[in-house]
Amino acid sequence: MENIRLGTCSWKYPSWAGLVYSSPEPASYLEEYARRYRTVEVDQWFWSLGKESAALPRREVVTEYDASTPPDFRFTVKCPNALTLTHHDARKGEAMRPNERFLDPELFLRFLDALSALVPKIGLFIFQFSYLNREKMPSKAAFFDQLGAFLETLPADLPYAVELRNPGWLDGGFFDFLAERGVAPAILQGYWMDDAAAKLDRFADKIGPRLCLRLHGEDREGMEERTGESWNKIIRPKDEELGRLAVSITRLFGKDIYINVNNHYEGSAPRTIEKLEALLRPEQE
Repeated sequence: MENIRLGTCSWKYPSWAGLVYSSPEPASYLEEYARRYRTVEVDQWFWSLGKESAALPRREVVTEYDASTPPDFRFTVKCPNALTLTHHDARKGEAMRPNERFLDPELFLRFLDALSALVPKIGLFIFQFSYLNREKMPSKAAFFDQLGAFLETLPADLPYAVELRNPGWLDGGFFDFLAERGVAPAILQGYWMDDAAAKLDRFADKIGPRLCLRLHGEDREGMEERTGESWNKIIRPKDEELGRLAVSITRLFGKDIYINVNNHYEGSAPRTIEKLEALLRPEQE
């Protein structure tokens, strides 16, 4: 499975002791994590949009992440939502205020500079967009015009991915748009999005050399209540869905595929990864 990297969404979970970690509080969560997996999704720099500024990574944290992982480890990094939110959050009854940093190339370059020590280990820079209604974006065409102009300004030698939360926009035109620009699709399984396996099967011939599949599930708050935020066992099995996803993934064999699993998907990301490893391994041995 050399071209398929399975990892989790974040990593600091004491309840993974015995699954990933030697104890609930190891000396370095990330160092022990990297002995088990070859990739991880980082979302801590996503929640960046403030009223007056956009937070950027602290260099000492970036250096620590680099020192804690081997050279062949890869991070998939969710870029700041200061880049991908069209508007600031508004209280009920208030008008939304446009986000002046939306798709701002200068902000991305500042983000990139803050991450400089880690850039060689970044497998994908993910731009995750929220659901865009007409109040946020007048049309699908307007969005892709703006996104295309933004992508053209970015360093061409870095790996990018785009995730949309408008199910109807993930059509052939979306996959063609990304492939033409060398950008990977980030496909979300969960929430209100369409079935990921069906999407991969339908547009397999339009997917470029890289892909990100993010397994999230549909009931975050319910899963947290059922698990008590102890993420060490399967609470809501999705064996049939995982079986279909595994078949779809093997049809894309040869592409670089990142599979990012969230605890909220079945109740334990490491347990879900064990299932996927078993499903995928026979196809590649």
